[in-house]
Amino acid sequence: MSSTWLITGATSGFGRLVAERALAGGAHVIAVGRRRDRLAELAELAELAELAELAELAESAPHGQVTPVALDLTAPDAQDVLAEAVRSAGGLDVLVNNAGYGLFGAVEQVDADAARAIFDTNVLANLTVLRATLPALRAARGRILQTSSLIGQFAWPSSGLYSASKGAVELISEALAHELAPTGVKVTIIEPGTFATEFSTSLQVVAPSDVYLPTVGQFLTDFAALPPQAFGDPDTVADAIMAVAELDEPPLRLAVGADAVEHIRASLHSRLAELDRWERFPRVPAGEPA
Repeated sequence: MSSTWLITGATSGFGRLVAERALAGGAHVIAVGRRRDRLAELAELAELAELAELAELAESAPHGQVTPVALDLTAPDAQDVLAEAVRSAGGLDVLVNNAGYGLFGAVEQVDADAARAIFDTNVLANLTVLRATLPALRAARGRILQTSSLIGQFAWPSSGLYSASKGAVELISEALAHELAPTGVKVTIIEPGTFATEFSTSLQVVAPSDVYLPTVGQFLTDFAALPPQAFGDPDTVADAIMAVAELDEPPLRLAVGADAVEHIRASLHSRLAELDRWERFPRVPAGEPA
């Protein structure tokens, strides 16, 4: 894999798994994250060729190189830092725009600072990365993988602000795909279901007040009670990202995980049913069934 990848959120979760796979394939990975220690670990893996599954294959196994970029993507200079990293690398073939975190709580109870912060990271920083990388991606007719979520397509009680941030990423990405179509750049939105990553370690939860205990409280209680087997293997998502990046004609959206497919399908059916039921409103004559 003689290509250059830029991966945000590369220090943990899906980002780290994708970075390891890209390195194992011989790519140059511009690894972006806040944690310098995790970035150093990734760079060391590349240097020592420890990504080879068997030690005796280490010399023959392809292995790439890492350019670690310790960066807060909400910082004022983030776009310039990323653009310079891409220039220094000589271009860019694949962007995995993956950084973000979760916030769960009743819409009313998420204060302005928390709401602003999640949009700063999950939406505005995503745009910062796109602005920094799109010139190089156009030149390479490259690929863009935008990490969303199954709940970027709909919302659960408690997920309103997080779902809104991922929904914004979904629609930005859809528009971007149309806008970039003549350039040859392909955009795919990755919609993972529930997987066993470090997502929960950065998850922020606003405890519900009494009025929201039957909805938000019940949902959070039920979610916390899920057994370990309810959480998928995150390798599945990393493998899907690697595979879709190679497709000549990738999908715009890719739901990963049986729960993602199930819940997104149910949401779409519900929306279509509601559209059909109310399409004549308010033109239905009085007394006639809607």
